[in-house]
Amino acid sequence: MKTTRLLCSSAVAHLRTVLDGELGAIREAGTYKSERVISITTPMAPKIGVHNQPGKVLNFCSNNYLGLSSHPEVIQAGRDALLRYGNGLSSSRFICGTLTIHKELEDAISRFHGTEDTIVYISCFDANAGIFETLLTPDDAVFSDQLNHASIIDGIRLAKCQKHRYLHADMKDLEEKLSRSNARVKMIVTDGVFSMDGTIAPLPAICELAEKYNAIVFVDECHATGFLGATGKGTPELTKVGSKVNIINSTLGKAIGGGCGGYTTGPKQVVDILRQRSRPYLFSNTMPPALVGSAIKAFELLSQSSELPAIVDRNTKLFRSKMTEAGFTLSGTEHPIAPVMIYDAAKATAMADALLAKGIYVIGFSYPVVPKGLARIRVQLSAAHSEEDVLECVDGFVAVGREMGVI
Repeated sequence: MKTTRLLCSSAVAHLRTVLDGELGAIREAGTYKSERVISITTPMAPKIGVHNQPGKVLNFCSNNYLGLSSHPEVIQAGRDALLRYGNGLSSSRFICGTLTIHKELEDAISRFHGTEDTIVYISCFDANAGIFETLLTPDDAVFSDQLNHASIIDGIRLAKCQKHRYLHADMKDLEEKLSRSNARVKMIVTDGVFSMDGTIAPLPAICELAEKYNAIVFVDECHATGFLGATGKGTPELTKVGSKVNIINSTLGKAIGGGCGGYTTGPKQVVDILRQRSRPYLFSNTMPPALVGSAIKAFELLSQSSELPAIVDRNTKLFRSKMTEAGFTLSGTEHPIAPVMIYDAAKATAMADALLAKGIYVIGFSYPVVPKGLARIRVQLSAAHSEEDVLECVDGFVAVGREMGVI
């Protein structure tokens, strides 16, 4: 027993040394990520309290696109579900973890997207982890955009299908790979929105190739559901391809209330087989009732009015136009993710810190989150921001940008 303890201590000491070296290299490169602690008395909102920061600051780095994270009706719906159904089910869905409200949420999602059926997971990461392994066999093939989200990449790794990665948004490369495939089922997989760049997938061209080569179109809509398109139906609505997108995976943790939860929505047979075989669904706890109730209310609010998506669009256009006029380079075009390109990793981090000192909460992104030499500060607009908030953010960027020689 004593020898075992010594071996364990030696192994842990060695691991500490290895990791200290890696962490030191990250710090030296200026890419070490420190988590800022938000004051526990402040909900997610346009203005938040940050630990060790006086007063409140303007928050421009949240996925709270519609401002529903602290919407009183969404909060009340969550509270009501908590009191009625308890904190959780202590079970996966197929054992004793399915409540009537889980089915109500799945029905609401299907109505929203105009699809046949929906399956809800604890997160969209789980939905992406569970779908490819379940649907695709060695006789099938997946064609994935090279800049797809990490959860899609990890999900595809689990599948035993033929795997092809096409150059980002390159339809010539995608067609070349599709034309050489004799797979039983072909699935084209893309993010609807590429969240590091704020760019939108060329869905009309993708759907055209899918029809030509008899392929399924799968789109991850995490950074689109609820706010892109005239009624918030996401990139299929925005790009006018509608039902040509066959399978949608998305999240309940961003625009739809900001809690957690994810889903797959599409053909009934797809959902049925996922309920039978999807490992993250079968071996994870069910989504907590409070978050289910909140998500149902969020979809209800979206079905009543398209005002919130319109405000997001207005704020996005205002920020992008003013920043461009000031001399900044922004990635993407019409998405509320508006990455301000700084290119230098250390400067992006320093600029974000300087903006925080001026009351603007943003985060610098650098390698390995984005490629080397393409560091940026990712700004995210919300329906909860006023025009005055947006202009104050622009003024802060202009002041700091001039101080640091960015513009």
